[in-house]
Amino acid sequence: MRLLVVGRLSGQLAVAVKMAMSHGAKVAHVETEAQATDSLRRGQGADLLMVDYDLDIKALIAANEAERIHVPVVACGVGADPQKAGDAIRAGAKEFIPLPPEADLIAAVLAAVADDNRPLVTKDPSMLAVLGLADQVAASEASILITGESGVGKEVMARYVHMKSRRADKPFISVNCAAIPENLLESELFGHEKGAFTGAVARRVGKFEEADGGTLLLDEISEMDARLQAKLLRALQERVIDRVGGSKPVPVNIRVIATSNRDLAQAVREQTFREDLLYRLNVVNLRLPSLRERPQDVLVLCEHFVKKYAKANGVPERPLSEEAKRRLVSHSWPGNVRELENAMHRAVLLATGAEIDENAVRLPDGQPLAAASAPGGAGGYAAQAAQAADAAARAFVGQTVAQMEQALILETLGHCLGNRTHAANILGISIRTLRNKLHEYSAAGLNVPAPQSGMSAA
Repeated sequence: MRLLVVGRLSGQLAVAVKMAMSHGAKVAHVETEAQATDSLRRGQGADLLMVDYDLDIKALIAANEAERIHVPVVACGVGADPQKAGDAIRAGAKEFIPLPPEADLIAAVLAAVADDNRPLVTKDPSMLAVLGLADQVAASEASILITGESGVGKEVMARYVHMKSRRADKPFISVNCAAIPENLLESELFGHEKGAFTGAVARRVGKFEEADGGTLLLDEISEMDARLQAKLLRALQERVIDRVGGSKPVPVNIRVIATSNRDLAQAVREQTFREDLLYRLNVVNLRLPSLRERPQDVLVLCEHFVKKYAKANGVPERPLSEEAKRRLVSHSWPGNVRELENAMHRAVLLATGAEIDENAVRLPDGQPLAAASAPGGAGGYAAQAAQAADAAARAFVGQTVAQMEQALILETLGHCLGNRTHAANILGISIRTLRNKLHEYSAAGLNVPAPQSGMSAA
């Protein structure tokens, strides 16, 4: 985590900085509010600001927001003056740390405010298969496209890939393309020069430059407009960017990971997403299964979230009752892991007995989860999952290894829109082997997806 300390480094504040560094934080320091905003504007990014409460925290936050810089602030100060601490919180600080500091408090605040410690928790075979592929490609420089429904954990997977890569000690910068207005996204990504447009009072470094040496996550990239897609494609191909209003290209060294909850192949057919950009991003595709497709992960995730939120809220860690477990496993979780996490946070707060029972596990509207179907009943999710798994297993019975290999190759090729190189990378075979196999299938009269397309050709 990147920590920017704002204020004079004297006495107890210096001690707090040393404690933060001992917990893995990378610390930078400036003395004034203006210097803090200028540092962030120039791309010397931070995940958290620790600010002396004698400074003007409200003005600092306002100056940052005027530059569309949103970094959480924690206030700190010697003596723990209640009035100053209250003023800092009202000004927008998320927490207050009294000085002299306590090591446990520093660690807790860093973890709670920055929230960059989100482990990838799984035991379901379908998710473990994706994790295996992620491990295999993490050390490469290939662009990765992570797809899946909203809430399945695409950003968590992106952080996992970054931490497994050779860039792990460099920045991980995330940009939500759907959350930034279209007319501001170009400046957010590529930066701008002073005077490039009304309000551009100084040079602003964009996320590409801020991520230099590390990883840039383009979250929900399907929401990017076509003109900006063209500029992004050039940046990926040539590894240079043009700031808005700039006169010369700026080289960047980044690895790009993109996510989408939409079918980008369909978006290409609808001409809302560039086909060449999809090929550039989709060197490797990590499709994250929905929580409905990974039933063995439900209780593992529940236990993880119970521990997390019991500790965060200072309440006893209670086990889940058997009935609560049955209801959790049988629920469909349309919001996936995000919905499950919120449900478990509520359950930790609502539980009163020795266990977290079914009455504490509730939906966002306050309604309890529906009772699980009786064992063997066709309506229960666990029963449906078992039936689906059994049907899938039976589908392989009677097939030869060659037939299964053929199905896997053709399905992967179709998934890659006919791109031979991408398909070979995913399958773990050479492009020559893939072409030989496809020649055999074509000679046998099978339909093989044509190169660089998703259509079948004889």
